[in-house]
Amino acid sequence: MKKSPLFSRRTLLRTGALIFGASLVNIKPLQAFSSSFLKTPPLTTAEIAAIEGALGKKGTYKEAEATHNTGLPRNDLKITVKGEAVPVPFGFGGWVAIKKTMDGKSAVLMSDCVLLEEEVNPLISTAHANGLEISAIHNHFFYEEPRIFYMHIHGMGSPEELAKKYAKTISQSNISPKNRPSAGTASAKTGKDIFDISKLNGIVKYEAAINGPTIKYTIGRSDLTIIAMGAEMTSSIGLNSWASFTGTMEKAHVAGDIAMLEHEVNPVIKSLRSNNIEVVALHNHMLGENPRMIFLHYLGTGNAEKLAQAFRNALDQLGKSNNMKH
Repeated sequence: MKKSPLFSRRTLLRTGALIFGASLVNIKPLQAFSSSFLKTPPLTTAEIAAIEGALGKKGTYKEAEATHNTGLPRNDLKITVKGEAVPVPFGFGGWVAIKKTMDGKSAVLMSDCVLLEEEVNPLISTAHANGLEISAIHNHFFYEEPRIFYMHIHGMGSPEELAKKYAKTISQSNISPKNRPSAGTASAKTGKDIFDISKLNGIVKYEAAINGPTIKYTIGRSDLTIIAMGAEMTSSIGLNSWASFTGTMEKAHVAGDIAMLEHEVNPVIKSLRSNNIEVVALHNHMLGENPRMIFLHYLGTGNAEKLAQAFRNALDQLGKSNNMKH
């Protein structure tokens, strides 16, 4: 099929780099490019229904990002970190997201799958058999039992086609909603009861989401325009930094992820280590994105306010000019 010269993948990638470069010299993207070019076409009601029908679960459509995201938590697993039981929402909830490319001619799927070691390679084979690709495999934690790996899957096609391919890929695995037990009885206390939300929000400078006995901050990179496979990468399709808290205000556990440009990596690491936070992984999540993004996972235990400040300090390293020496 002949590609439109305006919206070819190469053009989209090059434009993403230009937009990013413009931001470094204080030129706002909308001053240099039309808003119609930058706006991702929305998914239609019929397309959302087709996605949810194929996956067998209702998801969340983020209109501002034109992205449909379905959570796939591993409710079948009982997990400990350093010998202490932790809830699934602490960091063991997978997801799959679908949005259209910027030219509206196709769609992109991205997913983060929470897997036991023995589940990794069978799912790789099934994903390939169904026309999807693997973009990353890695850990998010230290000290967890059983050992957990995270596998990122991506693909291109129509929204319905992608949802069907993904549903077929996970159909025999415990990721599939039809194969998982229910979440069970809700915790008597939620994160809102356990944590001083207003105090932690004031430190992080964002609003926490409540998920059972945990709270979570999810923060996108609104300062960047990242293009992968012709689609804009935004928070709901995996381009975000996050911090999840469990435990108590006095003794909390925090786990999370920081989304960074290459020159931001070591300032973030230095900031986390200065606050006694363990760095547990450094890796890619995507393939072919422009500019390149690196993701860092971390783990910490201590007073919740101090952990929140450590997260805030790491976030403060983002968006600074590139002073890397070559």
